[in-house]
Amino acid sequence: MQTRGVIYIHSSPPAVCPHVEWAIGRVLGSATVKLGWAPQEAERGTMRAERAWTAEPGVGAEIAKALAQWPMLRFEVTEDPSAGVDGERIMHVPGRGVYRAAMSAGGGIMIAEDRIRALLATTTSAEALRGGLDQLLGLEWDRELSPYRQAAGGDEQSWLSQVS
Repeated sequence: MQTRGVIYIHSSPPAVCPHVEWAIGRVLGSATVKLGWAPQEAERGTMRAERAWTAEPGVGAEIAKALAQWPMLRFEVTEDPSAGVDGERIMHVPGRGVYRAAMSAGGGIMIAEDRIRALLATTTSAEALRGGLDQLLGLEWDRELSPYRQAAGGDEQSWLSQVS
C-alpha cells in the first residue's frame, strides 16, 4: 500500500539546498533528487521548492525528521490519508520547532478527543480555551508560514515520486 504527499520547502539558505535534496533522496531511497529551486520572495536570499512524493504510509514523518536537522528551514510535509492510516501535516518554523497533526481527507487538521478533553479540563476562561485551541490547531505556525506560501505564487512545479 502506498500513499502520497507534498514537501514544501518554504525557505532554505542556498548553501543548504543540496543537503535538503540529499536528505529527501535518502528517505525516499532515490540516489538523485533534484528540486526545482526558486528564489523565495518573502525572504530575500533564500530559496523555495515544492515536490510531490509517493511511498509507504509514515514516510511523511521520516521526511520531516530528516529536514528538521536544519533548524533554519521553513517547511511543511503533508501525507494523504490511506487505508487505515490518517493523513498528516507537519510544519517547521525556525525558533518555534515542529508542529504535527492528523489531517482529514479534505486537508483539515483533526484534533484527538483526549486532547480536547484535557484542554477543557484545564482552562478556566474563554480566552484560555481560545488560546489552547489555537495551539492545538497550529495557528502560530500557519501565521508564520502564510507569507511564504503566498510568495510561492504559481511557479511551475516538477513532481517527484518513488518507485518501489
